[in-house]
Amino acid sequence: MQAQTIRLVTDNEGFLVDPDDWSDTVAEELARRENINLGSEHWEVLNFMRDYFMQHRIAADARFVIKFLNEKYGSGSGRDRLYKLFPYGYMQQACKVAGMRRPRAWSTG
Repeated sequence: MQAQTIRLVTDNEGFLVDPDDWSDTVAEELARRENINLGSEHWEVLNFMRDYFMQHRIAADARFVIKFLNEKYGSGSGRDRLYKLFPYGYMQQACKVAGMRRPRAWSTG
């Protein structure tokens, strides 16, 4: 059986136009487009980012995600772990897969 590609409304860079359209299935499709096979650590980051978005209605700055990873896996490991999971960068991949709009300005950590 062949996997079916879902139809998403994205901008010209591949970011969701409406972050409220995000779901696990949408994340899987966005990750597929970025050549990322989502594992448990990816989902931890994505769920943290989505929870932050639901509370604040903006994308979490990379430093908050790095802090989350430092607290979970040990101080100093957050930045490396984030870029191991999303090698083309926080904004380019993590924000995109988490269903954020393209941030106008952000910290890369």
